[in-house]
Order: sequence, then C-alpha cells, then structure tokens
Amino acid sequence: MRKRTRAREWAIKLLYQADITKEDLRVSLGEFWLEFNESDDVKDFAGSLALGVHKNLKKIDKIIKKYALNWRLERMSVIDRNVLRMATYELLFLEDIPPKVSINEAIDLAKKYGGNESGKFVNGILDKIYRTEKGSNLDI
Repeated sequence: MRKRTRAREWAIKLLYQADITKEDLRVSLGEFWLEFNESDDVKDFAGSLALGVHKNLKKIDKIIKKYALNWRLERMSVIDRNVLRMATYELLFLEDIPPKVSINEAIDLAKKYGGNESGKFVNGILDKIYRTEKGSNLDI
C-alpha cells in the first residue's frame, strides 16, 4: 500500500476518534501515535490531513451540507461524514493533490470502512463539490 493511501486511512481513524470522543484532535494526536508504529512520512501526512480538516471544519461542513441534499451531517455515518470532510479538505485546500486522486481515495476508504452504498454516496457528493466549487468537469 502506498504511503499516502496508508496516511489517509490513519487520518480517517484520527477523525473518527475525534468525532466520537469529542476530544480536541490536537491533544489526542500525540497520544494516538504512541499506540501505532508508522513511518514519519505517513504520520506527518495523516496528521496534516486530520489537522487541516479540524482547522477548517466549519467551512468544510458548510460545503458538504450544501451538496448533501436531503442529508444532515448528523444523520450520516461517522465514516462517511469524515471521509467527505477529508476529501473536501483535499479538494479545496491542497492544490498539489490531483482532484481525481482525492476523490478515488475517498471512494476506496468509504467502500472499505463504510456501508454498502457508502462509495456511491461519497462519490456523488464529492463530484458535485468538485464540479461546482472548483468549476471543473472532472470525468470520474
């Protein structure tokens, strides 16, 4: 598995933990890595993703709500909600990552950790976000 793919999995686990426990991610981040042996590159990217989502959470959630028609964030599964948050962060704040990569990685995470329809659900919302917020015609 590629380092960034592994880092995204760790970031989802960090975001999931913060969402469930309601603890400050900045505080729990250091403690989190004490339990897991991972390379510094993976830790750094995972941490930057999770902290980026944390820092921009209000803006990210507002954008997701805009495109998740008939869905309240609170009603989404914790996994789907956090996969959407992380991928939205990548799409809107990380110019060095190709949008197609961010979306495909998010779909894979949703399929792996979410429910039967999670991949389609995440894909539909991220596609709308990317096409509208970035004004692109990304062919996924």
